[in-house]
Amino acid sequence: MQFNELNLSEELLRAVDKLGFSEMTEIQAQSIPLLLQGRDVVGRSNTGTGKTAAFGIPAVESITEDERRSVAVLILCPTRELAMQACEEIRKFAQFKRSVKACAVYGGASMERQIIELKRGANIVIGTPGRVMDHIRRRTLKLENLRTVILDEADEMLNMGFREDIESILSDVPEDRQTVLFSATMPPEILSITEKYQRDPVHIKIKSAQKTVELIEQFYFQVAMGRKTDALKLLLAAYSPDSAMVFCNTKRMVDELTEELAKGGFRAAGLHGDMKQAQRTQVMNSFKNRTTAVLVATDVAARGIDVSGIDMVFNYDLPQDNEYYIHRIGRTGRAGLAGKAYTLITGRRQLHDLKDIARYTKADISELPLPDKSYIADMKKEALALEIAAIDERPDSGAYDILDALAAKGIDGREAAARLISSRLKTELAGLPEFDIPKPLKKGSRSGAKTVKIDLNIGRNKRIAPNFILGALVDATGMSGQDFGKIDIYDTHTTVEVPEAEFDYIIDSTNPMKINGHPVEVKLYKGGASKERPHRLSADKRGGDRRRSDHGKKKKTDIFGDYIPDRRHRTKKRH
Repeated sequence: MQFNELNLSEELLRAVDKLGFSEMTEIQAQSIPLLLQGRDVVGRSNTGTGKTAAFGIPAVESITEDERRSVAVLILCPTRELAMQACEEIRKFAQFKRSVKACAVYGGASMERQIIELKRGANIVIGTPGRVMDHIRRRTLKLENLRTVILDEADEMLNMGFREDIESILSDVPEDRQTVLFSATMPPEILSITEKYQRDPVHIKIKSAQKTVELIEQFYFQVAMGRKTDALKLLLAAYSPDSAMVFCNTKRMVDELTEELAKGGFRAAGLHGDMKQAQRTQVMNSFKNRTTAVLVATDVAARGIDVSGIDMVFNYDLPQDNEYYIHRIGRTGRAGLAGKAYTLITGRRQLHDLKDIARYTKADISELPLPDKSYIADMKKEALALEIAAIDERPDSGAYDILDALAAKGIDGREAAARLISSRLKTELAGLPEFDIPKPLKKGSRSGAKTVKIDLNIGRNKRIAPNFILGALVDATGMSGQDFGKIDIYDTHTTVEVPEAEFDYIIDSTNPMKINGHPVEVKLYKGGASKERPHRLSADKRGGDRRRSDHGKKKKTDIFGDYIPDRRHRTKKRH
């Protein structure tokens, strides 16, 4: 559906055309006609689907000459960045409509300046719940003539603890109003708000086919415990992105990772909610103008960021919600451009979580090996050769004078160029971490992998056989029987060799667990040599015991072709 098919004013159609919009996205085509009719709407759609235009265009179109001096539309956003972005977009839609004045109010900025702007007669106010509440208490924001309230990214506002502020605002504004809500997810808290504050709302849900962007290639790397920062440095050195985003789950991790990348010579800056507004604005401006090449951010801080031409996205931490993964990778591959998304994972637990994300998003997330220093050196050589070849300016006479002077000392032009290139490559590779690329455990092979022992508080006195132990561990973890090492059964406890890289996952997966009807606690084995003579499971019996423990079970596999353990022991479902 085209924008010119809507019954919009000439001024608004001019603005839409100037912005290069012609055909509406699905959320716009379904929402705009309803909002122009004054209907209450609940829209469920992911970031990057055009939600701002979906509610911004009707908001601008609805302003009348009589509403020049009073607030008619209030838009609530979870973050300062999103409020600023929405205000900027609405001003673009209203550029030919003199009666429309948009104003953004948010924390971390001058209250006095916002008061002055409100007094000048703003009729569309976009703000964060906390700052909107501040202005209402000061009577600098008067909403007695309000007729439309829009909640953008409602799920994120609830996650940030704004529910009380939102309900207070909705309770104080006129009852005879239009209430609009947009959200990426629809938890029960949002449904309760719609039931309480909306009148016969129309529910719009964008099909799941839009969950992933087809042009984004998605990959993951398995990384040894504690080596994610080193791995990220290798990847940034290998790919040399002009613009990349790295996502972390905590503010502390953003600060620590940003500091480590800066020490390694990368042009990196961090962004999170505890930073002052002036600092956040400075970081964003440096990222937009490419002074900063790598932006390290939390999910909440990244909401509202609209920077074109982001080469790639890195998930340093796995997102805490499947929808966050979609929001993250959607930062690249915009406007028809190709993009890449990379995820760093440690241990089998995170691998299962990533597979859960892949199933949810219906995406192909492929594994790649981490690049080593020799590969990065080859990449740097190729990039440097292209850089030199791209210089089409003829060298000035001073350059040849230097070559002549070097020749007099027995250094010809080829040797001089080689020395400069070697020095450049040495500098670029100097900060890279030194470590062997971790080789992920493969089913059926434990050779070379470092192991630890786990201790199970069950032994011969409970008539436990080695195949009972192995079968229970395999069933609880989904790992192969060959991933486990020597099993020693004593009178009251049992020890099992397990891969050190999988220890945390095994402990999480097996507590609680029952073996032959007996509750079992699994922990790290810290004991020394035992005087008891253990009963051991020999390697040649392992296959037969494994087959007996699996006898009669129908194996289930996921989209990766890997075995899915019994549902009682699967990784907890994400919410």
